Amino acid sequence: MGLAYNLPRGTRPDVEDWEAEYDSMEVVMDIKKSIESGGHEVVLMEAVPEKFIPALTSEKVDIVYNFAEGTYSRAREAQVPAILSFYNIPYTGSDATTLAVCLDKALTKQILLTKDIKTPRFQVIRSPQEKLRKNMRFPLILKLNAEGSSKGISETGLVHNYDEYKKEIDRLFSIYSEPVLVEEFIRGREFTIGVLQEGNKYHVLPIMEIHFKHGKEFYSYKVKKNSDYYVDYTCPAKIDPMLERKLKNMAVKICKTLEIKDVARMDLRVSQEDNNPYFLEINPLPGMARGFSDLPRIAEVADLTYEELVLHVLENAVKRSGLVQDASLVQWG
Repeated sequence: MGLAYNLPRGTRPDVEDWEAEYDSMEVVMDIKKSIESGGHEVVLMEAVPEKFIPALTSEKVDIVYNFAEGTYSRAREAQVPAILSFYNIPYTGSDATTLAVCLDKALTKQILLTKDIKTPRFQVIRSPQEKLRKNMRFPLILKLNAEGSSKGISETGLVHNYDEYKKEIDRLFSIYSEPVLVEEFIRGREFTIGVLQEGNKYHVLPIMEIHFKHGKEFYSYKVKKNSDYYVDYTCPAKIDPMLERKLKNMAVKICKTLEIKDVARMDLRVSQEDNNPYFLEINPLPGMARGFSDLPRIAEVADLTYEELVLHVLENAVKRSGLVQDASLVQWG
């Protein structure tokens, strides 16, 4: 088994969240040991040009556990799957097309809107000079359009008037020089939903509700980094059966529309105005930091150990590739 990953490389030490999506070697080793616990031999394959291709051509791997964020461009998460597809090597998770789409938040929203999935009104700003549409209602939240892990979302990312908006948009372009997603802020309850695939069926894990505290209202990079202080979690969320069904059905519909494979985690908000759920974003390469990332926490509530979570993702991909036809480690009720 190959294990594809990226590590922080210190390319912009002056910007704290520049490599926010890259994980530590500790997380990589946790995944490696989990795969090995299933009796597999693991080859580490750091997804940088000088290491990944040589490892891929010199090592005989049957399948690659893809945990790589890639480097450069809004299609970076698609780089490893595209290379593996070129070499006809199976891998875990969604394919290059799905990963490229999902990293682009606006493109994902445009696709989901065709399926009548509600999402906050949004606009992509591609330069500081571009005009904000008149139908965009404050408050607005500003995010980098093709980043994750709250990269670029600051404490000033929620803006209540045009002056605050202009100051924040200028700040983002001065540091990151990439398109910004401007989105109407949905006041209400926030939920994160983990989904695992079993064959062609999607299983929605227990829904987690996010409770912000100490005056916070959203996941800025500071809040995410210090989530134990700024956030409380309820899993399973305390919601009525009708809302639970609505959220689960929406999660499955999103996965089917985007052709998610093996695993994903998504964020939604239920508006206090109309009680409808609104899609915020999806991560088909969800964080896997033990005891920290949302998906492993949710899996624990579903009685899945960290090792079982990793192995389920791997085993579903192995079966999909036709390497084996055995039953999954995870038995669903």
